[in-house]
Order: sequence, then C-alpha cells, then structure tokens
Amino acid sequence: MNTKTKISVLILMGFLAVTSCGKKETTPAEPTETTETSTEGEQAPAAAATEENVLVIEGNDQMQFNVNELKAVAGKPIKLTLKHVGKIPKEAMGHNLVILQEGTDQAAFALKANDAKATDYIPESEKASIIAHTKLIGGGEEDTIEFTIDKKGSYPFICSFPGHVAMMKGVLIVE
Repeated sequence: MNTKTKISVLILMGFLAVTSCGKKETTPAEPTETTETSTEGEQAPAAAATEENVLVIEGNDQMQFNVNELKAVAGKPIKLTLKHVGKIPKEAMGHNLVILQEGTDQAAFALKANDAKATDYIPESEKASIIAHTKLIGGGEEDTIEFTIDKKGSYPFICSFPGHVAMMKGVLIVE
C-alpha cells in the first residue's frame, strides 16, 4: 500500500471515529418483510418477497448494511436496490454492493479493489469473480441492478470501498 493510500485510510478512519459516535441510526432488519401482509393466508410475507426476487438493502454512514442475508429464487430475474441512507458523499463514505462467485476469497478481492479507484473499486482483474455489482453511491443516493443466478447456492456480497469489507458483507442465498 503506497503512502498516499495509507494517509487516505488514516483520514477516513479518523473521520469515521468522529462521525460514528453519538446517536446510532436504527433501521428495521428487513423492512419489506415486516411491513407486508398476506391476504391469501397461504404464503408468508418472506416467501412473497423472495418469489418476486425484489431485494432492497441499505448502507449507512456507520459502514453497515441493514441486513447480512438476502434470499432469491434460482433462475428468476433478481432486482436489487442499494440505498445509501447516510449523508456523507461517496468520496468519503461510498458504498456499493458486489455479489461474488461462490468460493471467492473476499479479503483478496478487497485488497485488489483498494487499488481500483478509477473503476469505483471494482478491479478489472477480478471480473470473473463478480456476478453483479451496483455503482458506487454516496449519501442519499440509490442504485438498482437486475441480474439472474441460475444455480442454487450461497453467494457472498461485500462493499468494495476501501476498508468497508470488514463490516459490510453478507450472503445472497439462492434457492
């Protein structure tokens, strides 16, 4: 890691220490599942959300996703929206969501992503490891992507902004 990158990381960590103190942002664990009701009585709200493959995940200024597990149905299009519910711009607290192939070394991917600022921390050398990714967004922004995964499995997802993978990761379970 070069000196410029080290200084940037130190400044970011100092900024995070200052901004993360105080009132903690609270969001429901899975807002779509807790607010929907089923009128047929046959399907649970979670099943209805999964079958539609419409997923929403939020990232905040405390480097956290509001959920660490997403579920989808194999072979059906997935519409995933990433919302940055914080206020800090993407240059200091950018978030993206990168869905990786099963078995991908997340730490190694994140190290390569640190040097990929020009491509919003999506390393060109790791394209084969990526199933889909959102663009890098800042506070108040959102991005929606659509993709399909045909094979059932557990696919890790991360935020590839430098330093975020330690706290911003989870798994997309495709059933």
